[in-house]
Amino acid sequence: QVQLVESGGGLVQPGESLRLTCTVSGSISSFDGMAWYRQAPGNQRELVVSITKAGTTDYADSVKGRFTISRDNAKNTMYLQMNSLKPEDTAIYYCCAWTDEGYWGQGTQVTVSS
Repeated sequence: QVQLVESGGGLVQPGESLRLTCTVSGSISSFDGMAWYRQAPGNQRELVVSITKAGTTDYADSVKGRFTISRDNAKNTMYLQMNSLKPEDTAIYYCCAWTDEGYWGQGTQVTVSS
């Protein structure tokens, strides 16, 4: 059974940075794609960024230029570097991956507040 575990969330002030990590129990090179989603209170879960097996990325307009997705196949790990954080980035962040079925982590809380 594939398991995804997020870490790296926390409380930061506006303008600061965080790096989220998604550790996968299996080989991430077998996935057709991976992504980071987030869900703020009262809102639907939304796509932050996705990355295909070929490395093509797709960022939400709200995070372009501030967030960067990356992965380390040797470590079976995906990252989300978040810079210049804003209060509106506050949410639970989830990683997911898919082949012919999808897999989700349990989420990690990111709070941006002064």
